[in-house]
Amino acid sequence: MKDGQPGWLINGEKMWSTGMHVATHCMVFARTSGKDGDATGITCFIVPADAPGVKVEQYMWTFNMPTDHPRVSYTDVWVPEDSYWGVVDRGLGLGQSFVHQNRIRQAASSLGAAVFCIDESVKYARERKPFGKPLSDNQAIQWPLVELSTQCEMLRLLIRKTAWQMDHMEHKEIEKQISDKVSMCNYWANRLVCEAADRAMQIHGGMGYSRHKPFEHIYRHHRRYRITEGSEEIQMRKVAAFLFGYMGPRKKMFADVAVSDEYVQPIPPRH
Repeated sequence: MKDGQPGWLINGEKMWSTGMHVATHCMVFARTSGKDGDATGITCFIVPADAPGVKVEQYMWTFNMPTDHPRVSYTDVWVPEDSYWGVVDRGLGLGQSFVHQNRIRQAASSLGAAVFCIDESVKYARERKPFGKPLSDNQAIQWPLVELSTQCEMLRLLIRKTAWQMDHMEHKEIEKQISDKVSMCNYWANRLVCEAADRAMQIHGGMGYSRHKPFEHIYRHHRRYRITEGSEEIQMRKVAAFLFGYMGPRKKMFADVAVSDEYVQPIPPRH
């Protein structure tokens, strides 16, 4: 209670609070019931950024230079009773529902950057002629770019298919039906762009490593995508959960198999 008004008292810290330098409000996912590790019991609160007790402790330096992702502390931050979004204790599902849009966006962004690195490398390899012979004549230059280009073409189709399915599906069904495909797009694209940027630096030589070319920046920027919006290990775990039927459409199929197995009679041994 505060001045006779019911509400919530929030204490804790949050790393990587993106955009805090301009934000008017923060989405704070806080535990309101249950124990650590429980899927239920987390509530999403909308907290004014200038509320008493909200403090930016540190703007973090990263691989990509200073960022707008600070560490924020919440000390006895009071918000009115109706300051939550969605349903009390069901905030995790709310969070999962909107990360898919960011994951597919990241995948498309990484794919575009990877294609750029490949195209620039091909162009440079055709133009650069050490000892009078174009770099592009060498299979050591050709083959790595062939493999990267092949992966880009396959990934582009998966991203477009998955994005199309997302556009034609009820929002809540994305997590249940195709979140594994979103994760596939995300973790593979984010790996691919790092490989493509690294290869572009190698082909361009010393200039590729310098800041006179964009490849080192592409690598630094997209390398974080392998961590943000769920690390690639989390993405792969989601794919595995769908593949092995722990969640998703295959869950019922594997459950039915388990039930039917109970009625299989063992074959008696021969004597």
